Amino acid sequence: MQVVHQPGAPLFLMLQNLFSNFAMGRPDLIAYWMNVGSAVSSGLTILFLFWTITALARKVIATKGTEINETQIIQIMGAGLVGALAYTFSDTFWFSAVESEVYAMASLCTAVVFWAILKWDAHADEPYSERWLILIAYVMGLSIGVHLLNLLTIPALALVVYFRKNQNPSNAGALKAMLIGCVVLALILWGIIQYSIKFAAYFDLFFVNTLGLGFGSGIWLFSILLIGGLVYGIIYSIKHHKPTLNIVLLCISFILIGYSSFSMIVIRAKANTTLNNNDPDNTFALLSYLNREQYGDDPLLKGPYFDSRPIEYIEGSSIYRKGEDNYIKVGNKPKYAYDRETLLPRIYSSDPRHISVYRNWLHLGENESPTFGDNLKFLFSYQIGHMYARYFMWNFAGRQNDQQGHGNYTDGNWISGIKFIDQMRLGGQNALPDSQKNNPSRNTYFFLPLILGLLGAFWHFKRNQKDAGIVGLLFFFTGIAIVLYLNQNPLQPRERDYAFAGSFYAFAIWIGFGVLAISDFFKKKTNHKTAAIAATVIALLAAPVLMASQNWDDHNRSQKTTARDLAVDYLESCAPNAILFTYGDNDTYPLWYVQEVENIRPDVRVVNLSLLSADWYLRQMKGKVNEAEGLPISMKDDQFVQGKRDIIRYTDYGITENIELQNILAVLLSDNPQDQQQMQDGSRDNFLPTKNFKLSINKDDVIKNNVVPKSWQDQIVDSMVWKYNKDYVSRAELAILDILVHNDWKRPIYFARTVPSDNYMGLDNYLVSEGFTYRLVPIKT
Repeated sequence: MQVVHQPGAPLFLMLQNLFSNFAMGRPDLIAYWMNVGSAVSSGLTILFLFWTITALARKVIATKGTEINETQIIQIMGAGLVGALAYTFSDTFWFSAVESEVYAMASLCTAVVFWAILKWDAHADEPYSERWLILIAYVMGLSIGVHLLNLLTIPALALVVYFRKNQNPSNAGALKAMLIGCVVLALILWGIIQYSIKFAAYFDLFFVNTLGLGFGSGIWLFSILLIGGLVYGIIYSIKHHKPTLNIVLLCISFILIGYSSFSMIVIRAKANTTLNNNDPDNTFALLSYLNREQYGDDPLLKGPYFDSRPIEYIEGSSIYRKGEDNYIKVGNKPKYAYDRETLLPRIYSSDPRHISVYRNWLHLGENESPTFGDNLKFLFSYQIGHMYARYFMWNFAGRQNDQQGHGNYTDGNWISGIKFIDQMRLGGQNALPDSQKNNPSRNTYFFLPLILGLLGAFWHFKRNQKDAGIVGLLFFFTGIAIVLYLNQNPLQPRERDYAFAGSFYAFAIWIGFGVLAISDFFKKKTNHKTAAIAATVIALLAAPVLMASQNWDDHNRSQKTTARDLAVDYLESCAPNAILFTYGDNDTYPLWYVQEVENIRPDVRVVNLSLLSADWYLRQMKGKVNEAEGLPISMKDDQFVQGKRDIIRYTDYGITENIELQNILAVLLSDNPQDQQQMQDGSRDNFLPTKNFKLSINKDDVIKNNVVPKSWQDQIVDSMVWKYNKDYVSRAELAILDILVHNDWKRPIYFARTVPSDNYMGLDNYLVSEGFTYRLVPIKT
């Protein structure tokens, strides 16, 4: 019930909180019961998938309005059973089903929405059938509080409505309906989710800054106008008999009702929870939180190549923060025009690590510039091939191992189990050691689920092109369309197959239809009932039974407690009342978990360096949390608010002697114009005048606080001297320098081993290994 990773998942958190209460006060069982929450969501997903497949199958093989016979029941139930169980035991879905993450619940939202549109389709001619459309709108609104993947079903839903409402549908009409669905998707994604908050923010800006009213006054007026406008429109549509307007306004209302789960984010932010990402207690902070602004934007339709150079600075939209009595503008979002830009930019990252991968992947020389052809090659070979098709084949052909693959043949590839094919693709498969051949994560399906799904898809398109097109559109938008939207750069921190679970869901429908295709074939050889039974048995063995037998031994995560155990080890490596610097999500969230949930070592203050450059996080670090005191930081809040000292640049003045760190900090924090330098725009900014740092040591303080063992006390230096290793000082480095000056060795300082060495700021020679951490000591090592 805290404010978690942007853009938040409030509905997921509240429902999982409900499951956590089954732990009955036992902290060690809370995680278990939250995993049960995901398992329940996953089980319900399979139920709705079964109902979806049987509904689609019945439309194909049974004449509307007639009773279905025994053979047709076997075919329909067989298709539903095979398709639903195949998805049950698919690699990606099973992995998400046994972890407390949003993707199981997101799959459930997708399943409910797709099932509901089929229910509307079946009852569209009956009175009040529009209630199904309102249910869909409400579930979509709720799903925003879980994950946005559910919204990608909208173009497919638009096709269902078009085919149901038009007696003589055409290809042009279907295309138009799909485009309308895309527009509706965009209106919800940007219009409702983002601009409703944006309008509220600018209403509040006007009321607070211009009219001098209190914070939130503009939000109340905006809310009243929005609700009043919807109520008036609904009443108007009823009085003037405008059914289309009525259903549109009702759907918008129910989307907003579902979306209102995000009020939990603001409520909990105002409670100032221990974990309070972005501190979104006002509309501008909430807007930044929802837009994930701290992670930046990746270009989608137009942008640079990785070797493009910026030639012009363009001011983006204004950035505001909450002040004491009003909103303060702190600048504009930076945008740049580049010397070389391309449509659909795919190789855009200027990170040196990414550039190296781009060049290797595309076989470009060290000084060779990429072309638009290289751009498309990366799209098809890496983003679609490696980051989607590979995952697709994992689920329906087989998986080589569970090592993350970055394009090499040895890790994370798909494998079929058919020797000559795998030998041609990957080479050297016969020479693999037994440890690899018998690895539990090596799963081979011999292409059987894939073949069954392709048979089902061909059969479906042949028998009912409309419904097959709807499933195909769902398959595309939850697969390839996500690839285009995410625009992933190389060296992802983890495999991303979970993002495409909706696409695999759609393919599982066609695996179920494989039963109907095989049954049709057998009908030519035997009686219809025997053909239906035989087809069901064969398909069960070829897909779900085979997949379950292969996946069973590597999808049991009940004993996989490495993250939790390592978190405990990190904390237990620290002396009492320690300050522990970590770096990213993967090595910080487990530590937060064991502290917040299991109450293990709450005296250690965990500091995430990736977040420490944010003013809201640095502000929170100054306060006490659990049993851990705030960091010994002297800076006042107004000295590091957004817009002040965001980045302090180094200017070389040729200073060769080592300067006392306290004096350097004083210059960095000084508001005296003489301690600042003039910038190109006429403003004055702080600067770093030297990289030669010195921290004088009081040996008595070191000995009194047991910083080093007695046997090391004669090695304590009079002063620590080092060369700062960066050309700038961000808030994170500024905070660390402040801590070094004012800690006086009262609290032990540690760096987690996962922290990159450049974050040591040049202090490497004063770090010693202690457990799973490096401890800062006044001894030159």
